Amino acid sequence: MAKKIHRRSKRRPVSPITRRILLVNLLALGILVAGLLYVGEYRHRLIAAELSALKIQAEMFATALGEGAIGADSPLGHHLVKEIADHMVRRLVETTGTRARLFGLDGALLGDSRRLAGPGGSVQIEDLPPPTGGGTLGSLLKVYDNLLERLTGRGRLPPYHEYAIQRADDYDEVTAALGGDSGKAVRGLGEGMVLSAAVPVQRYKQVLGALMLSKGSRAIEAALYEVRLDILKVFAVALAVTVGLSLYLAGTIARPIRRLAAAAERVRHGHHRQHTIPDYADRHDEIGELAAALSEMTEALWLRMDAIESFAADVAHEIKNPLSSLHSAVETAARIEDPEQQGRLMTIIQEDVQRLNRLISDISDASRLDAELSRARTAPVDLAPMLSSLAAAYRAAGAGPPVRLEMEGERELVVEGIEERLAQVFRNLIDNAVSFSPPERAVEVSARGNGEWIEVEVADGGPGIPEGSEEAIFERFYSERPKAEKFGGHSGLGLSISRQIVDAHGGSVSAENRRHDDGTIAGARLTVRLPAS
Repeated sequence: MAKKIHRRSKRRPVSPITRRILLVNLLALGILVAGLLYVGEYRHRLIAAELSALKIQAEMFATALGEGAIGADSPLGHHLVKEIADHMVRRLVETTGTRARLFGLDGALLGDSRRLAGPGGSVQIEDLPPPTGGGTLGSLLKVYDNLLERLTGRGRLPPYHEYAIQRADDYDEVTAALGGDSGKAVRGLGEGMVLSAAVPVQRYKQVLGALMLSKGSRAIEAALYEVRLDILKVFAVALAVTVGLSLYLAGTIARPIRRLAAAAERVRHGHHRQHTIPDYADRHDEIGELAAALSEMTEALWLRMDAIESFAADVAHEIKNPLSSLHSAVETAARIEDPEQQGRLMTIIQEDVQRLNRLISDISDASRLDAELSRARTAPVDLAPMLSSLAAAYRAAGAGPPVRLEMEGERELVVEGIEERLAQVFRNLIDNAVSFSPPERAVEVSARGNGEWIEVEVADGGPGIPEGSEEAIFERFYSERPKAEKFGGHSGLGLSISRQIVDAHGGSVSAENRRHDDGTIAGARLTVRLPAS
């Protein structure tokens, strides 16, 4: 069993508390950063701003085309001149980084800024895709985006298709522009997007065609990448700070707890008081309170063990005397034949047996008192009827000195406690007073309360307490008894048990001598002080 406990308390390389603190802090930081990296709203705003800019540019270009690429009047009115319009389209978008396509009223493509005309025919200009950037980080961000798209179902765009022969009805926004309205669209192309805006080309409110400006998402993706890179830089700093603070916090919690656990283990396995609990009182936190509580508990356990050892030694000493007397009387009775002497020896044997029985009963009561007081439920106890019943019982017995009871004031004498044990206290005190008082001197019991405390005094008319023994009489097996009393009539545990019970109820019991006016001892007075309920 000892080996099993030793393995269980084996030192771990990383404290579980440290792991938990790190996990909780990193999980919270990871969730925050994951949310920030999903810059969906920022992305939508960038797309909206780009589409708005495309629309404004398209309106400006359409106005220019409506003024400069118009042919002479015809039966159909004004019309766009293809050669002029094509040339203007290419010139207008040279510095904008956008692609312009002009469609006529019949839906045919009149001009495309990516198609150049030359002696050998037309040349199609294709923008090269951006070089793969970001390396591992860019790949991880793409995987993250794809995962979010699968989980949320958002972010999927209609694909962009471009036919060899383009017509206006290939694009919804161009169809809307030919109808006199502007239109915008966002389509997916590979891992990027194609943004387009279309506006009508008009001359005096007459729609002559539709101009569509389109642009890739390279600038948007670069802006998003820069924002995410800045977030990750901040995350790296926050991660380092979080890990450092978590390790510091875990060290201030886990390390002292491990030291306290190791100290408790040494105390448990040790057989002396050299092992102490580490002192963390200067921390002024829960760890300091725990260390103080463990230290106090350890001291209380040592005191309890000392008390048990002392009690065992006292019990052995007190039982040894009647056993020795009993053994001697039995051996002597076996050797003598005189009936009278045998009778006296039998009387001694009976007295020793009675003394042993009394000792064992009182020792049993004292040994289980602590456990009973810790388990028993307290309740309001009125001391007035209790004391009245005890005084009446002693008066009814008629043996020994009379017992008089006096209640001072009209306050209730109610305390919170265990009624049976409190009755035992006053019965022990009255028994003690009766045993010391001469028959002609009464035992006086008085009780009074002031709202906070209740005091009960038991006074006798005996020889009093020897000077300097006011505290010693509450020790176990104290044997200062009246000279006329038969030896062994009391175990010496009554007052000790009484103090133990009163202490458990939060009160105190003390002893002093009563004195006459001339200073001579008039008897002893024992005072019980209990908190009022």
